[in-house]
Amino acid sequence: MTLSVTDRIESQPKQSCDVELAKGPWEFDRMPGYGPGASEADAIPEPVVRPGQLPVAYQQMSEEELHERIRRAKSALGDRLVILGHFYQRDEVVQYADFVGDSFQLANAALTRPEAEAIVFCGVHFMAETADILARDEQTVILPNLAAGCSMADMADEDSVEEAWEQLTEVYGTEPDAEGRLPVIPVTYMNSSAALKAFCGRHGGIVCTSSNAQTVLEWAFERGQRVLFFPDQHLGRNTAKAMGISVEQMPMWNPRKDLGGNSVEQLEEAKVLLWHGFCSVHKRFTAAQIEQARADHPGCKVIVHPECPMPVVDAADAAGSTDVIRKFVAASEPGDTIAIGTEINLVNRLAAEYPDRTIFCLDPVVCPCSTMYRIHPGYLAWVLDGLVEGEIRNQIVVSDEVAADAKVALERMLAAKPR
Repeated sequence: MTLSVTDRIESQPKQSCDVELAKGPWEFDRMPGYGPGASEADAIPEPVVRPGQLPVAYQQMSEEELHERIRRAKSALGDRLVILGHFYQRDEVVQYADFVGDSFQLANAALTRPEAEAIVFCGVHFMAETADILARDEQTVILPNLAAGCSMADMADEDSVEEAWEQLTEVYGTEPDAEGRLPVIPVTYMNSSAALKAFCGRHGGIVCTSSNAQTVLEWAFERGQRVLFFPDQHLGRNTAKAMGISVEQMPMWNPRKDLGGNSVEQLEEAKVLLWHGFCSVHKRFTAAQIEQARADHPGCKVIVHPECPMPVVDAADAAGSTDVIRKFVAASEPGDTIAIGTEINLVNRLAAEYPDRTIFCLDPVVCPCSTMYRIHPGYLAWVLDGLVEGEIRNQIVVSDEVAADAKVALERMLAAKPR
């Protein structure tokens, strides 16, 4: 039997990046920062503070009572409720999800349940925002714990991107070239705020996911001479490199420096400007870990997420989104050994689903996503009890103005079909 991530942390504390993860996340909700886990060391920008608010009564409930409350509320609410669970959610929560997937899959899954009055998104803040943008006006989107943000999404804020855009406009101008292509097209990863999706909608840009990043970049290059890609530098670099763009043509844009830390000449030669952002989970993976996995398990297959650094993606046998990783494992044969470079909860779940294969995480240290781990059965029970009582707790609302522009960028993404 495969132990849950929480059970592994409790039984093997020396193999965890932080044993505090096994505690109730309400102990960290009001503290500055992201809490224990992979992004604990990341500096949280002010005023990005999303305090949790779990009542003490729920903090003190036993696991049995919390799970009984969740089951009872789910049964009482019936079709009026849909629960979405991200791949990286802890097992104790994802078991109640009506749909499990990545952020965009889940937002779209909610559209298949138009009768649902409440969409409870067991994920992080930007995911719930996207669900609210795509949901019907009559539907309510709820994030069980408001402290479940995303360190990568917070690395690119609206003010910094607006300032970067002004500087780039000074360098490139605004006039299209002879082929009608604009000087630069903004592309934001799904892992970003609604405000940045709206920025792309207003400036001729588009949203991408880890599944369709290449298709989206192709779309952008048909309309622009170069791309400003944010917030994840690694997804941008790995995707552009696979398209034949040299690393020299992909300078980093550091928002804390004038011209992003580049010269005018570097910017003029650039094809993809990479924002200085990253995923704290996927940044942990190294090429050395892949070497070790192959030494310990000769013939093993290695697949990693494209948010991993370029040397890791280059050293792996394959790279792809969470859904691609799942399909890669499903297509394997009994007896295969697969080393995976992505968040531990997904790897752990795949290992349990395919016991006839040897599946393990490249990172030997159990270090889940800090903010995804903030969703706990206590919060889910609390918001569901609220719905039963007629009270909406932790609703996520994107303003009509922001939602309209963000939806433009999302619809462009949907219309950008792979060749």
